[in-house]
Amino acid sequence: MKDIFSRAKTYLRVCLLLLIVGCANEEKKYSAVNTFSTDISALYNQYLTSSISNVEKLNLEIPSEERKEYYKEARKYFKLMEPILAYSDKNNYKSLNAPNIIQVKGEESQDTRVINPIGFQVIEENLYEEEIDTVTLTRAITVTKDRLKLIKENISLKLKDYHIIWLLREQIVRIATTGITGFDSPVLSQSLLESKYSYNTLIEIVKMNENKFSSLEVKNKFIQSITDAQKDLDHDFDTFDRYSFIKKHINKQLKLLVEVQKDWNVKFPFEMALSNTMTELFSKDALNIDYFSDQLSDTTSLAEKVEFGKELFNDKSLSKNHKMACATCHVKELAFTDGKKTFDKNQIRNTPTVTYSAYQQAFFMDARAGSLEGQVVGVVKNHNEFNMSMDSVVKRVQQNDIYKNKLLKLYSNKRIDYNIRHAIASYIRSLNSFNSKFDRNIRGEENTLTEEEQLGFNLFMGKAMCATCHFAPVFNGTVPPNYTDTELEFIGVPSSMDTMNAKLSADLGRYELFKTPERKHFFKTPTVRNTGVTAPYMHNGVYTTLQEVMDFYNKGGGAGLGIENEYQTLPFDNLSLTQQEIDALIAFTKTLTDAE
Repeated sequence: MKDIFSRAKTYLRVCLLLLIVGCANEEKKYSAVNTFSTDISALYNQYLTSSISNVEKLNLEIPSEERKEYYKEARKYFKLMEPILAYSDKNNYKSLNAPNIIQVKGEESQDTRVINPIGFQVIEENLYEEEIDTVTLTRAITVTKDRLKLIKENISLKLKDYHIIWLLREQIVRIATTGITGFDSPVLSQSLLESKYSYNTLIEIVKMNENKFSSLEVKNKFIQSITDAQKDLDHDFDTFDRYSFIKKHINKQLKLLVEVQKDWNVKFPFEMALSNTMTELFSKDALNIDYFSDQLSDTTSLAEKVEFGKELFNDKSLSKNHKMACATCHVKELAFTDGKKTFDKNQIRNTPTVTYSAYQQAFFMDARAGSLEGQVVGVVKNHNEFNMSMDSVVKRVQQNDIYKNKLLKLYSNKRIDYNIRHAIASYIRSLNSFNSKFDRNIRGEENTLTEEEQLGFNLFMGKAMCATCHFAPVFNGTVPPNYTDTELEFIGVPSSMDTMNAKLSADLGRYELFKTPERKHFFKTPTVRNTGVTAPYMHNGVYTTLQEVMDFYNKGGGAGLGIENEYQTLPFDNLSLTQQEIDALIAFTKTLTDAE
């Protein structure tokens, strides 16, 4: 009995010792995280304080030039804190950096709210007007200042190694996809300078974490890659060579960041939109395709599900009259469009490509579906398309022994309706090759881009402001680097080619869903990939050539054609592009056609 009691005491001591050691190790890990978070919080607080101080000085009673200098300083510190704010407080970052257009939220939940914009872009646009709207400017300054103060009062950062890697990667991609495009510097066009500021913060964060490196060479190479990029950013906005910058600096930084995370032995709990191992921006492996799909879906046997989905996509028996398949409107040789102005019967909209459609958070031109699986339902029920119920589709699929066996083999659940839709969606999600001439060149696999095509890309990403709505690398309206929002725009597309007596297209777009007046004529921003083979263009197919499309944009959209509207979202009055520049833009877009 005594021996048993002695062994029990020994056992208790060992357990206690293990508990103490475990707690000590956990405390050590927590302390490391906490210390690091404290350092970043201090830097964050410093930038916030400086930004707030300068916003507070934007008094309308002081001279105009003095106000502008205070604004520039406030904006400078905002961009310095951008990597931290954008990672740790995404919603407040979006509000403070939003374009000067109204936002509509809560339509789907029937809690529709129309929100007037706040933040730096609103201040910038109003501050540089010849006649200042003092009411709007005063409100923007006040609300922006109060929002910054609220953020400062609630700083709470607990960052682990993988959080830091995510933060660094997001900012590198943000610089490449929105930072150097003029997306958030509508008047001053000082995006290159502001990108230098945000790079400074990345350097500071890496230096704070120096003790995590087992290889100082890796650390130094990463920091050097940033300082090299900063040197090249010291350039005029309009003539900046964005193609060379991404190829030379962004791709290098992404590769080095993977080396950093290997050096730190980082373990990621999961993957966000940006792949944890991305080394190229324009690559099929850059984005995590599962992030854009139903993450609860069974992803086992995915290749077989894709093949099954392809069969269903091409099967006319799923429509009421056995005469239409998905492939009837989405023809592979036309990048899955149909070459028609609008589809037959009573359809009023042009058939969009389904290539790269996986990289969205909303589907159909009016964004009425939230997933590709949901979009399939819309096609099935449309009286001018399949004109069926999903129950009827299920019956027809079940009557096909080959299909029935595949459903049993590939899906372990009994949600046949959903499984059919998932198979079709899985096939559509596979139509993202990233193997166009442009992709191969910017990855360095070949050197065949002409000077004109490179100029076209640089114009697209800069002076022509195309990339402020069509975001690289997918060139659609889903905003990087978080990819949580797919934007809708009102650009004022006319009903016909008559530019002398232009009239707005009668299609009310998003408005038809919820009758929100501020959403009249709003449509989802499509990808410009494969536009070389997807004519005609716009939601109503009004333009038959890319030259006509560029002429429309160059004039300033609908407003430039004399169509009066309150809510047009184009970030310019007109582009003032020369014919040579327009030709270059068209040449570039044609390099985005996928290879066979």
